[in-house]
Amino acid sequence: MEQPRHGWTDHEVEQFVGNLLRAGVLISATVVLLGALLFLFQSGNALPNYDKSRGEPETLRSLSDILQDALSLDGEGVIQLGLLLLVATPVSRVAFSVLAFALQRDRLYVVITLVVLAILVESLIGLH
Repeated sequence: MEQPRHGWTDHEVEQFVGNLLRAGVLISATVVLLGALLFLFQSGNALPNYDKSRGEPETLRSLSDILQDALSLDGEGVIQLGLLLLVATPVSRVAFSVLAFALQRDRLYVVITLVVLAILVESLIGLH
């Protein structure tokens, strides 16, 4: 008689993680491409100024500003959103792994993965 299964099998987890990573990369690439096209239509005729090096504008440095710019279909904001989605892809993989290990009742890997997730989140939001 077969025992009841706890959680997902390793193969099911690997399949889901592979699909998650593929989807994240495809979605972020699509968003960046859309943003690039918008940027070219909005600013394609502007002459670049190579005399000064400048960082990102203030409006592209916070999540709320990036979302606001992206929703208003500003090309740079949409590109920045796509890049944020790309960064979020491996972070979501680690977050999903916590759930998968918990469903498999593998406490050691849950703890290790939670530590990795905490390090990733801390590095992204900068709690130094």
